[in-house]
Amino acid sequence: MRRNVRVEPKLSGGESVGLADVVWDNARRDPGAVQFRRPAPDARSWPYPAGDASVVTSRQFRDDVLAVARGLVAAGVAPGDRVGLMSRTRYEWTLVDYAVWAIGAVTVPVYDTSSAEQLAWILADSGAVACVVELTDHAALLAGVRDGLPDLRHVWRIDSGDLIQLAEQGRAVDADTVERRRAAVSGADPATIVYTSGTTGRPKGCVLTHRNIYLDVGNAVAALPELFNRTASTVLFLPLAHAFARMIQVGMVQARATTVHSPSARGVLQQLQRYRPTFVLAVPRVFEKAYDGARQRATEQHRGWLFDVADRTAVRYSRALDTPSGPGPGLRLLRGLLDLLVYRELRAAFGGRCRVAVVGGAPLGERLGHFFRGAGLLTLEGYGLTETSPALAVNQPSAMRIGTVGRPLPGVELTIADSGEILVRSDVVFKGYWNKPDATSDTFTADGWFRTGDLGSLDDDGYLRITGRTKDIMVTAEGKNIAPAPLEDRVRAHPLVSQSMLAGNGKPYVAALVTIDPQAWSRWRDAHGHPRASVAELREDPALRGEIQNAIDQANRSVSHAEAIKTFRILPDDFTEANGELTPTLKIRRDVVQRHRAADIDALYRGH
Repeated sequence: MRRNVRVEPKLSGGESVGLADVVWDNARRDPGAVQFRRPAPDARSWPYPAGDASVVTSRQFRDDVLAVARGLVAAGVAPGDRVGLMSRTRYEWTLVDYAVWAIGAVTVPVYDTSSAEQLAWILADSGAVACVVELTDHAALLAGVRDGLPDLRHVWRIDSGDLIQLAEQGRAVDADTVERRRAAVSGADPATIVYTSGTTGRPKGCVLTHRNIYLDVGNAVAALPELFNRTASTVLFLPLAHAFARMIQVGMVQARATTVHSPSARGVLQQLQRYRPTFVLAVPRVFEKAYDGARQRATEQHRGWLFDVADRTAVRYSRALDTPSGPGPGLRLLRGLLDLLVYRELRAAFGGRCRVAVVGGAPLGERLGHFFRGAGLLTLEGYGLTETSPALAVNQPSAMRIGTVGRPLPGVELTIADSGEILVRSDVVFKGYWNKPDATSDTFTADGWFRTGDLGSLDDDGYLRITGRTKDIMVTAEGKNIAPAPLEDRVRAHPLVSQSMLAGNGKPYVAALVTIDPQAWSRWRDAHGHPRASVAELREDPALRGEIQNAIDQANRSVSHAEAIKTFRILPDDFTEANGELTPTLKIRRDVVQRHRAADIDALYRGH
């Protein structure tokens, strides 16, 4: 018999709510709250307030949102109109998003790394009447496809001062007009159409209502007071076009907490150390890099042995926390000593004040989860989809189980189908796919459950474990069903490995494609006497293959012989978003990799 797990909502209703309402509420209740810090003044994009140029208070944010909203009305953007938004993560992204919501229009995010074809498809499919872009390159990209966008009437570029000019035009619009538009927004109205980045096929537009997002964020804020509170702060560097980062942004505004935007992960370490956030949001690769970097630095300082001790101790300590008796006195003493010698320096990379990290987008893995918790940085894995606004489950500091994605959030009901697929019922589930009634219908069961497409299991305490994707399941020639993700994650845990992807669908055995991490490569080749060699030149080198074989052997210990990786091939270059093999959130596009790397896959089975 199928068992359901449901958590009662902490927040309900929302039929008459609009997401921009909280901006006006914050300005009234706590006008001096520091809502944002802006690290890179640029008067051309959006003027800075008087006084401390880095601070945007709740009152100032309301005034900024109102100014842009009046400009949008002056430009003729009507309720329900779609407005594209293509920019890196920055203050103006959030400003435009809330201004669009304030007048009852619909934001259509576009990843700043999107191709011309992707941009054209999203704007055409959504029927966008306007688009805000950030950079000259974005404007040029859009100009090249504009002939195919008959509905597009306006393009505003952030870095050329167009938002300032838009606000100037808005002075002709009475502020009461925006108030009336905002008051007319209902919870059932579409707030955004988020196009899934898609590991296969063309992106589909997920229509999320104001109520969808309001209930999802509101229940997450209630469930995670350690993160979302008046004294909290974060440096947000994931793309806001992704529903995960945007949810955190909405939660921070709701909690009147402080957000610092960072346009990319490349410069985020400086931002973390300057602004010292209380929590961070990241994908697993950030933590893998932090771990590998700390280990490499220790090795270069001839302290590799100490890091190995710290690694084992952190994992032992974390595992002991899950036992009834907890860590013993000796383990506590050793962990305290290593905190002074190793862990404190690791936490300093995240700013020093950060004790909690929210991890999403892909599994972190138990090894790193235990390591970081033992080192004093609690990593809370969660789970959700764009179609579910997005969060469905999360580990909480007071209720966590490493290796799972936690229990359902308040207001969410989960069950596991006989096929192993995770099914959901909740008010956070989307309205449907834009212009795709058949696809919408197909994603729901006859009795109203949303099909996530993910495989998982629920334990006796209601904790959810993700085991793979239904569309990623491989069936070998012998009929063995294999979910590749867990094994790929274990291979990727090796510091030399950047990405791994299993092959084996319809084949006699499981094999793996492996790419090498560029930073780790430069250190490895220098240490092995090949200072100028490329991966392509050395991918058959016995020493390099031996390193990767160790990673394969470690991973294979977690599975049966039939599921184990029998051979592998090192690729000459990495999977990247630029070559289309990764999504903007660093998920592998398997169909693209299979096309691009067909010769390498064939080589894995040559002679069989």
